[in-house]
Amino acid sequence: MPTQVKSHFYAYISKLRWLQRWGMKRNVINENVMEHSWEVATIAHALALIKNRYFDGKVDVNAVVVAALYHDCSEVITGDMPSPVKYHTPELTRAYKAIEHEADRELLNLLPAGLQDDFRPVLVEAEMDPEQMSLIKAADTISAYLKCKAEVQAGNQEFRQAELDVGARLQRYDSPEVTFFLETFAPSYGLTLDELLR
Repeated sequence: MPTQVKSHFYAYISKLRWLQRWGMKRNVINENVMEHSWEVATIAHALALIKNRYFDGKVDVNAVVVAALYHDCSEVITGDMPSPVKYHTPELTRAYKAIEHEADRELLNLLPAGLQDDFRPVLVEAEMDPEQMSLIKAADTISAYLKCKAEVQAGNQEFRQAELDVGARLQRYDSPEVTFFLETFAPSYGLTLDELLR
């Protein structure tokens, strides 16, 4: 039996529910980091399965899902930095990435020592499997695209340019699983509940 120690890790990351995304834009549909992480995990799950079933992938699907669930945990420390700000200049990007890496390690250190090696590949981006990280980043981009489309469909022109920018980023992915997801699943997101039930 391991020595019992107290850890604030899960109580700390539970605060992700209070962290709103897209903070510098007027939102019709509010989204917090916790629910975003769930959506990214479900999309990453689909991308990994699609890659394995249709495109000869050999991805550990469960590992992708777990890493996706934790992919934005550092934001409980850093906050949600809007992409246009984060990538405004190379200097800002480098500075923010350094802060993210430090936040990853701070969260990791909140865990009991016996669990840290298990969490390192899902909390510390620099130590994640590159193929898994690629799928998670693609899922994150799809999630952002679907959010932008939903806002524009709801009449919120604040997201019009973001929809174009994120859509263009998705077009640059050379990924058959991303194309498959977008063609198979994305159109249904624009339907009403009544239309989905037909």
